[in-house]
Amino acid sequence: MSQQPSKRPAHDSSRRDFIKRSSLLVAGGAAVVGGSLSIARAAHSFGSDVIKIGLVGCGGRGTGAAIQALNTKGGDLKVVALGDAFQDRVAGCYRAIKGQHGDKVDCPQERQFSGLDAYKRVLETDCHLVILATPPGFRPLHFAAAVAAGKHIFAEKPVGVDAQGIRKFLEANEQAKSKNLAVAIGLQRRHERKYMETVKTIQDGAIGDIILARAYWNGDKPWFKPRQPEWTEMEFQMRNWYQFAWLCGDHIVEQHIHNLDVINWIMGDYPMSAQGQGGAQFYRDKPEFGEIFDHHFVEFTYKNGCTTLSQCRHIPNTWQSVSEHVHGSKGYADVSGSKIYDASGKLTHNFGSLGGDGHQQEHHDLFADLRAGRIPAEGEWGAKSTFTAIFGRMATYSGKMLKWDECLQKGADLAPVDWLAKLSSMKDEAPVKPNADGLYTLPMPGKTQVLA
Repeated sequence: MSQQPSKRPAHDSSRRDFIKRSSLLVAGGAAVVGGSLSIARAAHSFGSDVIKIGLVGCGGRGTGAAIQALNTKGGDLKVVALGDAFQDRVAGCYRAIKGQHGDKVDCPQERQFSGLDAYKRVLETDCHLVILATPPGFRPLHFAAAVAAGKHIFAEKPVGVDAQGIRKFLEANEQAKSKNLAVAIGLQRRHERKYMETVKTIQDGAIGDIILARAYWNGDKPWFKPRQPEWTEMEFQMRNWYQFAWLCGDHIVEQHIHNLDVINWIMGDYPMSAQGQGGAQFYRDKPEFGEIFDHHFVEFTYKNGCTTLSQCRHIPNTWQSVSEHVHGSKGYADVSGSKIYDASGKLTHNFGSLGGDGHQQEHHDLFADLRAGRIPAEGEWGAKSTFTAIFGRMATYSGKMLKWDECLQKGADLAPVDWLAKLSSMKDEAPVKPNADGLYTLPMPGKTQVLA
């Protein structure tokens, strides 16, 4: 399996030579460390043995990830524990998984947990691997707890919403390495064969030196759930986690991370500076859409001088595109379209037939690795691509020119891990509250402070 670079390129090596040596050659982005597989404190590969799965976060993505895990072949799998803040989500998830894989669910009522401590109870079971799919604000807390419990981990993206969460995640990821625990991240493009071959061909020099990259997640309005009379403010925000930065990181983090991760993958690096602008124009007077922006534009600059122009938007009746594009000295790549063109505009490569169901493929790859005794180690680039999106949000919220290192060390907290660990119920005080007019305070470029 191909490997993601574990170190920065040496100073006396060219960026392209480094990328050629360290890029994904066979499989999408999962770094694999050879050797025995440690699971349930037993050093062996699974082979055809049963792998027991616990799920933390029983919403749509968590339910989908569990079903996709159970779709894999090569040995027995069982879902043995479910956990979510809300009991209705646990029940709905159980029905959905049972409906598709009835013979692979061994999850009686006593292993169906609800409440803000449900993650702890899932981790206390004998599951071998845990899927983490709660709102991203909780990811660093849950990830650290899963590593401490000695579980292999599939963590949905993004893996945090602020700098301290990313630092916490990276610290726990180092512990996961020392324990020989698998860490897979739900950035599924890294496992799509058409993306993998396109990226490799770019890195091999098909378009020459990279000059400019463009990345887009421009779509329609986001989902929301109407406020119910019986809900506390905390429950309203938890039910509508996508609308609150402390839970989702804003949509540049929750969704646009996919496109930014592809650009980082191609560059073999992360941006050193960012500046941008954004706001909430369409949703400014709509309290149901919380406190996030509805558009962001960011200019990222990498150490080699390359620039990425990044757009994401949630406004109806506008141009929509979810895509990545790279321009070079000898041609152009429509990365999301898996097509490469020379300088004259002639199509030279088309990898579209290689397949692109990354949501399923990432689970095929993960469980194949576990059964073979290989240890996926995707945590570091998952965290740093998450921080790329956070970095961009910090630029749009502040309107300032920002530096990566300073922001990673001094970025203001949105969801402090220690505070999250103390939450006990939906009666707890929410970290943000509506104003007298029912609207939530929005960041104001030029005034909002993003550094602590």
